[in-house]
Amino acid sequence: GEKIEIIVPRKGKNKKLVDFASSNAEILLRKKYEGLVPLMEIKKIFNLKSIPKRIEGFDISNIGGEESVGSLVVFENGRPQKNDYRKYKIKTVAGPNDVASLQEVIRRRYKRILEEKKDFPDLILVDGGKGQLNAARGALEELGVGNLPIVSLAKKEEIIFAPDRKKGISLERTSPALKLFQNIRDEAHRFAISFHRLRREKRSFESRLDNIPGLGKKRKAALLDKYKDLEEIKKAAPEDLAKIIGAKATQTLLDELNNL
Repeated sequence: GEKIEIIVPRKGKNKKLVDFASSNAEILLRKKYEGLVPLMEIKKIFNLKSIPKRIEGFDISNIGGEESVGSLVVFENGRPQKNDYRKYKIKTVAGPNDVASLQEVIRRRYKRILEEKKDFPDLILVDGGKGQLNAARGALEELGVGNLPIVSLAKKEEIIFAPDRKKGISLERTSPALKLFQNIRDEAHRFAISFHRLRREKRSFESRLDNIPGLGKKRKAALLDKYKDLEEIKKAAPEDLAKIIGAKATQTLLDELNNL
């Protein structure tokens, strides 16, 4: 074949460009390798068939058993994929039952994946101990996907539980695998807490609107849809409120809010 001549600049502008490209490639390669380290460790510890590139993490949040919610966060190659996050209002569980709530969320998540024929994650991580792990696995078995790799991470002791291990696994605090699991668990917790807070604030807002005369269900729903709290309503122009609930109800509403 034809000879190809490769010229490597040794000085000047072109050399700077080559050096810059080489440096960027090295940085990208290092970042990719650093992201793979915890995944390779997880694969080895739990005897997975492949590197867990996609991990889905779950958490449940409730305070006093009210407004229980669940969260799903997704990490790919060790990085959060926020567009894939999901929030769940608990529908079938009354009171503060984290185990049953987790089971509901797991069931809903993977039933939908089955229905939509989407790809399953390489690994599932749930917040909690052996009880949470068994509950989540039970939900997977109900759906016929009990073979999906799943582990749980208990708070405080930071012990990892797996279905095929009688005892929990304690990793070194410096372990890349543990650090990744902690990041996923903490992100799921943060996401669940923020959704729970939002739900509580909305409920509080709703109950305060209930005490204002002249606001029926439809008007209240329209206000809840448009404004996030009473402060937003106070700042709104009266004519904007009137378009939503009418002039008379607007005047009553503003009078009541001024007395709060």
